[in-house]
Amino acid sequence: MVTSTRRQRTLEEWLAWFETLHPKKIDLGLDRVTAVLELLGLKPPPYRVITVAGTNGKGSCVALLESIYWQAGYSVGAFTSPHLWRFNERVRVDGVDASDAELIALFETIEASLGSITLSYFESSTVAALLQFARRAVDVAVLEVGMGGRLDASNAVDADCALIVSIDIDHQEWLGNDRESIGREKAGIVRPGKPVIVADRHPPASVL
Repeated sequence: MVTSTRRQRTLEEWLAWFETLHPKKIDLGLDRVTAVLELLGLKPPPYRVITVAGTNGKGSCVALLESIYWQAGYSVGAFTSPHLWRFNERVRVDGVDASDAELIALFETIEASLGSITLSYFESSTVAALLQFARRAVDVAVLEVGMGGRLDASNAVDADCALIVSIDIDHQEWLGNDRESIGREKAGIVRPGKPVIVADRHPPASVL
């Protein structure tokens, strides 16, 4: 019998690998993430998706939605970033962080599907969360946008409901220099025929 001598990577080693896998730390675009999701059978995902974009308040809204759905008897996945203490905080199911073993298994599956595709740290995190939610058979997934919306990795899956919390000047290098430009990017999570909630009291015309 032939046995493998390859040592399994630790979670820290996986994260370090994904930090250097893609040549750019930030590389906005959906083509690479979408290709990997299709290879993993996650286009479309087997659960409902709520995507949360905005300048401030995204994390609080994700936490509130996560709690509401869970208390109502639904199985709910939540993807947030950045983490405070441990990477595991980014991927939760029913309020419980993913374990190291679960994340390692997710990253092994993702690596096996990459081929010549490279993913950034955030993109790999997003794919891992979406795959975890499928494996745990959640009813609904609440996704926090990392930056902007239109070209963020979380937007590679269609939102059944979109929430735009607030719109202010942020990440100007990537999103634009005024609220109209930034609002247009954040509104990229909206899908035709699907509901959207805009919490900003004075949203830019580009959002409306």
